[in-house]
Amino acid sequence: MKLLSNFRKIKVLLIIFAAVIAASSLWVSNMLVDDLKEEEVRKMKMWASAMGSLISAEENADVTLEQEILSSNSTIPVILTDETGSIIQYNNIVLDEGADTLAVLMERVADMRRGGRVIPVPMGEWGEQYACYDDSMILTQLFYYPYVQLTVVLLFFVICFVAILSSKRAEQNRVWVGLSKETAHQLGTPISSLMAWTTVLKEKYPDDELLPEMERDVARLQMVAERFSKIGSKPEPASEDLVAVVERAVEYVKHRSPSNVIYEANYPKRPLLVRVNAPLIEWVIENLCKNSIDAMNGAGTITVTVTQNDDKAFVDVCDTGKGLPKSQHKRVFEPGFTTKKRGWGLGLSLAKRIMQEYHKGRIYVKSSAPGKGATFRIELKK
Repeated sequence: MKLLSNFRKIKVLLIIFAAVIAASSLWVSNMLVDDLKEEEVRKMKMWASAMGSLISAEENADVTLEQEILSSNSTIPVILTDETGSIIQYNNIVLDEGADTLAVLMERVADMRRGGRVIPVPMGEWGEQYACYDDSMILTQLFYYPYVQLTVVLLFFVICFVAILSSKRAEQNRVWVGLSKETAHQLGTPISSLMAWTTVLKEKYPDDELLPEMERDVARLQMVAERFSKIGSKPEPASEDLVAVVERAVEYVKHRSPSNVIYEANYPKRPLLVRVNAPLIEWVIENLCKNSIDAMNGAGTITVTVTQNDDKAFVDVCDTGKGLPKSQHKRVFEPGFTTKKRGWGLGLSLAKRIMQEYHKGRIYVKSSAPGKGATFRIELKK
């Protein structure tokens, strides 16, 4: 229990650590993008100033510096327009083949103006022109790079997590199967011996009133061993009347329950056929009833209801016990989780495995709250 709690805390800490790393990466990247953007704005202001000086320069003036500044821009897309919005020239803009050049450029100009990426180009007595510019390809790539990087890293972690989880489940399955087979094997020898001794006692004391009880107990042990054996292999389902299966399980627990536990049953009148392994389903229902008895401290009412819809059959086990908070509705099915002072906390975990692995069904807490009892539901395909 403590180990599971520590494992959850470690997972939370790892998630928080990953979130901090992601946030830090985005923050640093955005800082770099902002710095590069400011640098490009300075370059475009210099470019606009050089263009204005070149246009308004006298005929014999030395404009070598202005030309070098203009030619040095090989990355920032720029479109030069006049006061009326007509396009004069453009640089570093790739146009698709066959596209309407003027329409594409006018659309780009409109987008640049909406983003405020416009610098006036003063030309003295000739008025003004306007340099409309956009982010360079490098700046755009740098802006999206951390998001792409985080997406790839996240995808990698998801794949690793799924692989680890699958490996963990496979290992748990091997443990369950090995434990079940070994339990069935260990029970087999003493049960055979008890069966032999029962036969000997019947021959020697044919009228003893305790022998039938002993036979029933030995038969019960044999059924328990059979259940473990079925978990250790792949049990074959058969068409069974679910009502009859539930009745057998409830009757068995009922005869071994405290006298203050009252059982109520709501079953359909006609048979409800489902494909199940009857001994395992009985085991699940017995576990639910025993948990209800513990939750009620040996006094209360257990109501077992069997219903159906078009494609599913349901078994609800409802008690008047202490109930469960919502935070424990899923945790009760985890191995080792228990609210009792004694017990291993494996009953509901085993029930979940029987339902999901062997019957492709479900078992869950339908409703529960502290002080209001609990209702567990089993779902099976018809």
